[in-house]
Amino acid sequence: MADLQLQEFETKQFIVFSLGEERFGIDSLKITTIDRMKTITRVPKTPPFIKGVINLRGDIIPVMDLRLKFNLPVAEETEETRIIILKLEEVSIGVIVDQVLQTIQLGGESIESAASLMNSTIADYIFGIGKVDGEIVTLLNFDKLVKI
Repeated sequence: MADLQLQEFETKQFIVFSLGEERFGIDSLKITTIDRMKTITRVPKTPPFIKGVINLRGDIIPVMDLRLKFNLPVAEETEETRIIILKLEEVSIGVIVDQVLQTIQLGGESIESAASLMNSTIADYIFGIGKVDGEIVTLLNFDKLVKI
């Protein structure tokens, strides 16, 4: 059933980013902005993967470190490190990624179910697996990911 749902949707645009050697994608319609790293203010008593909040044009936005959320090793911040700001329903959240790589278009025929990854740490957050020019891009479901 999940495979049928994946094949039924029209072509969508995804922003591809990296965490280490792995490539991930997010539906571009959920992204409001991509910004360089900013000063993040820590908030007490939040989960370790919530780095804190940023002030973005007067709005206070919580920021999540995807490396910590996915139990990946911590990496040094570089010139390429970005915060992707996502709008989900009425809530905005930032996610820290190593690097934003490209924009791609995928149709249902280019996306497979992630059922084979069910033992993975991030399996609950995966929408599907995209195939782009012989490379694999893990497509994330940020609606599930940000439910802390």
